Formats: sequence, structure tokens, C-alpha cells
Amino acid sequence: MSEKVGEVDLTGAKQNTGVWLVKVPKYLAQQWTKASGRGEVGKLRIGKNQGKAEVSFTLNDELTVIDGTTDKTIRAPRDHPFTMQTVGGQTLAVFTETSSEPLRGQSEERSDGSSSVSGAGAGPDKIALEGVVVQRAECRPAVSENYMKLKRMQIEELCKPVRLSQQLDKAVTNNYKPVANHSNNLEYERKKKEEGKRARADKQQVLDMLFSAFEKHQYYNIKDLVDITKQPVIYLKEILRDIGVYNVKGTHKNTWELKPEYRHYHGEEEKLDE
Repeated sequence: MSEKVGEVDLTGAKQNTGVWLVKVPKYLAQQWTKASGRGEVGKLRIGKNQGKAEVSFTLNDELTVIDGTTDKTIRAPRDHPFTMQTVGGQTLAVFTETSSEPLRGQSEERSDGSSSVSGAGAGPDKIALEGVVVQRAECRPAVSENYMKLKRMQIEELCKPVRLSQQLDKAVTNNYKPVANHSNNLEYERKKKEEGKRARADKQQVLDMLFSAFEKHQYYNIKDLVDITKQPVIYLKEILRDIGVYNVKGTHKNTWELKPEYRHYHGEEEKLDE
């Protein structure tokens, strides 16, 4: 239902209009949507047998064709007797909703016979009370050959697996071909050979490179320091533990910085001079 709802038309309640609430099978509702012309879908017969109401619905013959099936003998059943039920003390009503938003440039006919051209429109939808439910019923198909074929088709459709296995006539050779070594591994090996095995330099030489780097920036991650010094990671970390502090939290998490006694930043020198 639309959010834009205007006043509710209660003409049906004033006229004390009674309506039937009928439950119909899903396939029957689907067949009704195929009706053309005036939308006639069948005939409703109401009679009495020994004082009891007998109601049945007969579907039009052109609407018995089931779409999506190759077996043309499968058709929707035509005869549908009603099973009558009481309302059971409930107060049920039927409402209809009519959109009041005409298309752009569409003319609207007024009650006085005049017409006017409106724009896109943004008025509320019209809600009307058609009547109060006075009788409930269930429309069930009569057991017939057509109905049994239809049910069998529906059961077979539900039992079909979502995924199917397929046997291949020949092995697939173009796709999914095993690779001895992937391109990423080959690229890594190539870079490793080009860089060569990192040899440990003199500790004092490594310290000089580290101090020189920390004069430019206060924080470094281990990967950048390895690129600068060209030293093995384990050897570099041994030296960093002597002169540096590893940040495990905060803004500079997972980075190294010099211990306070090794720092020689311009800002700190100015503070010492003061």
C-alpha cells in the first residue's frame, strides 16, 4: 500500500455490502492473470441441495493451457467446487486501492463532466471499503485426470535438484591445466636472485645507516629499514633492540623509533638549549 493515503471511502459500509472471502489454488490465480478482453475467467454457479448452498466455479476453456510445459495434455482442471466455511465471529473487510497519480499530461475526467490536464501528480491514493466479509469459502479442484497430471508435474518440478552433475565425453585440456610453478613464485625467485643473499655488514656501519635514516624520519617500519640497510631481518632486529623502541600500539603502531638517549632531533635540541 502506498504511503500517500487519503480519506477512506466508506460507501460500502453504509450500503451494508456483503462480500465473500474465497481461497483459491495458486495455479488458478496464475491462470486468471492470462485473461484478456473484459477479464472474464469463468462462471460461478450457486445452487441449493437439501437446504445447503452448493457453489462451484468453472474455468474458461482457453485459460486451461499451462505455459512452460512440453506436454500439451497437461491442462488446468476446469471444475472447482467450493467448501463453505463460516466467518467464525471475526470481523473481516475488503478494501481496494486506486492510484490517484496520473501520468504526465494525462487528462482527468471530473464528476461534472469537464476534464482537465494534470501534471505528474502527487496526490494520495484512494482507499475504498468494498464490503464486510459475510461468507468464507475454499475453492478446490475436482479430482480428475487433468488435476492428477498437473500435480504430478508440480511434484516433479519441486524434486528437480538445483545443481546437476554432467559427465564429460573427453577430458578438459585447455582449462584448469596443472602448473608446476606459478608466475608469482617465479617473480619472487627472480627478485631474490637479483638482490642476492644479504650479507651481514659491520655493526658500526649498520648503526651509522640507521642513525642517518632516523635523522630524516622519526618512525620506520622494519621493511623500510631492511631496504635502507640491505641487512637480514634477524640481524637488523638485534641491532634495533639496542638503540630503538618498537611501538605496539598508538598512532605509530608496528614501527621503530630511537630510544630517548639516541635521539638527536632538531626540536629536542632546541628544548635542551632553552
